[in-house]
Amino acid sequence: MATRIEKDSMGQKDVPAEAYYGLQSVRAMENFPISGLGMHPRMEEAIVMVKKAAALVNGELGFLTPDVSKAIAAAADELIAGKLRDHFVVDVYQMGAGTSFNMNANEVLANRAVELLGKKKGEYAHVHPNDHVNMAQSTNDVIPTAMRIAARLLLQELLPVLNDLEAAFSAKAKEFDGILKSARTHLQDAVPIRLGQEFGAYAESIRKCRDRIAASARSLEELGIGGSAAGTGLNTHPEYRVKVIEHLRAWTGIRWRNAPDMREAMQSNLPVAEASSALRLLALELTRICNDLRLLASGPTTGFAEIVLPAVQPGSSIMPGKINPTMAEMLNMVCFQVIGNDLTVSMAVQAGQLELNVMMPVMAYNVHQSIEILKNALRVFIDRCVVGITADADRCRRYAESSMALATALNIYVGYARAAEVVKRALREQKTIIEVVRDEKLLSEEQIGQILDPLKLTEPGLPGR
Repeated sequence: MATRIEKDSMGQKDVPAEAYYGLQSVRAMENFPISGLGMHPRMEEAIVMVKKAAALVNGELGFLTPDVSKAIAAAADELIAGKLRDHFVVDVYQMGAGTSFNMNANEVLANRAVELLGKKKGEYAHVHPNDHVNMAQSTNDVIPTAMRIAARLLLQELLPVLNDLEAAFSAKAKEFDGILKSARTHLQDAVPIRLGQEFGAYAESIRKCRDRIAASARSLEELGIGGSAAGTGLNTHPEYRVKVIEHLRAWTGIRWRNAPDMREAMQSNLPVAEASSALRLLALELTRICNDLRLLASGPTTGFAEIVLPAVQPGSSIMPGKINPTMAEMLNMVCFQVIGNDLTVSMAVQAGQLELNVMMPVMAYNVHQSIEILKNALRVFIDRCVVGITADADRCRRYAESSMALATALNIYVGYARAAEVVKRALREQKTIIEVVRDEKLLSEEQIGQILDPLKLTEPGLPGR
C-alpha cells in the first residue's frame, strides 16, 4: 500500500497515500481498536457544519485568506453531501472529550481543501488541520456544539413520527369508541370501559412525551461555540461566536443561540441529559403501551383476544400457523436499549470535572442512537401494527357484561357490604351480577336497565341518577 509520511509533535508515521485522514487519525486507529462503531452520520455532518462556519467567519474577519476559507468551505460542502464519510475512522471509544474525532474532521477537511487548491494530500503548508481548519476552535467547544446540533437535527426527524403515532392512536380511539369492554386493574376484572377510551389514553401519553422531547430540543439550541479551550474565548475574535451562529441558523432554519455563559456550556451537558431523559420517559411509556397491546391480543383461544394485531410474519419455527405480536416485541427491545443508553448518558454527564466533561463521545453516541432507533422503530410500528389493529367487539362486550365489577354501581343503592355479597354469590353460583340482583329483587327491571347498563358506566356520573 502506498503511503505518505506525516509528522506531528510526537514524531512521524506512515499514512495511506489515498487517505483523507491524517497522522492523528492513524494514531487514534492504533490506540482505539475497540468497537468498530463510529459516530452517527448526523454528528459527522454537525462537526463539518461547525468547521465550515468557522472557516467562513475567519475568512470574513480576515484571519484566513479567501482561497483557504473557500477551499475549506467547499470541502465541507462535499462532506455534508455525504462524500468521504468513510474517512471518518475514529472509534466511539476514544480519547476523552472527542479530540481524536475533532482532529479526524480537521484532517479530512484539510486534505480535501489542499486538493481543491491543486496540491497533494499531506501538504499542510497550504491548509493545516490545526492552524486553518481548527482556527478559533478547541475540541472542548466544538464537540459539545456538534453534539447538540446533531441531536437537535435528529429530534427534528423524530417529532413528526411522534405526531403520526399520536394521530394513529387517536384514529383507533375514534374507531373503537363504541366497543364496550371490561377494564382491568391488578389484572383483575374492573368496571366497564370502552376500548376507544383505552386507545385515547395511549394517544394522550404520546402527546405528553412529544411535548417533553420538543422542550428538550429547544434546550439543545443553546450553543457554546466560541468558548475555545476553557470557555473564556481565548484566540477568538469577539464577533466570531455570533457570526458562527448566524451561519448555522441560515443553513438549518433552526434558531440556534449563543450560550449566555460559555463556561457553563462547556462544563455542563445538561441539555443532552434533558434530551436523553425525555427519550427515556418516552421509552417507558412505549414499553407500557406495547405490553398492553401484547396482553390485549393474547390468545387467540386461551388469552384475552380482545384485539388482533396485524400478522407480519410467521411466529414459530415449529408451531404451524402461530402469529406473534412481532412489532410490539421489536419496539419493546428498542425501548430497553434507549433506557440503557440513558443510563450511560447520565453517568457520562455527571462525570465532568471543572472546566470540561471528557466523556462526550460516548454521551453523543448513545443519545444519537436512541433518537435514531426510536424514529425508525416507531415508523414501522405505526405502519405495520397500529393502523392495522382490529377489535373483537363481541368478545369485549361479553367480558364487560360478565364482569363482577358491575356490582360497583350498586354501592350507592345497597351499600358496599351488600354489593360484595352479591359478587360472592355470583361467583359461587357462576351467575352474572344482573342475574343475582334479579333473584334477590334488589332493583326493579327499570332500575337494572338504568343502573347496570355497562355502557353508561363508562362516563362520569352516578349510575341511574
